[in-house]
Amino acid sequence: MRRMQRPRAQAGRGPGRLEPVAVRIFCRRSRPADQGAPAPLRAGTRESSAAAPVGPVNGYAILETVAALPISTWRYLWEPEGVRHLGPMAQDWHAAFGFNRDDTTIPVVDGLGVALVCIQALHRRVEELTAEVDRLREAVSVNPSEAT
Repeated sequence: MRRMQRPRAQAGRGPGRLEPVAVRIFCRRSRPADQGAPAPLRAGTRESSAAAPVGPVNGYAILETVAALPISTWRYLWEPEGVRHLGPMAQDWHAAFGFNRDDTTIPVVDGLGVALVCIQALHRRVEELTAEVDRLREAVSVNPSEAT
């Protein structure tokens, strides 16, 4: 755990005095710390020692799950009344996806992965709809008398 200093104004200590504060910084390394930075990976390659691919996902199914996921504003109990966050509750996330072992947190990497899969599914859907609109426009321009 790294120790950081933060200014804190409290009675008897005076403004601007620094007080030690414990901050946890989580870093997962896929290589020993004494090795230098790895060479950049080419597009389409993965660092094999960092993650083990488990299997493909159905982007449309994930998108449907996200669409049904309850989203609300909320705050942590220790935060002031005026603070609000936006997103799903961890319990709903866990029930929908089951990625995490507990239902009290949503790992950032899972949230990002779900968001990216949804973006890809939406992109594919837009491409499909654009192609369909183009086909319909072509059909109407070829047979204008049938359109009216």
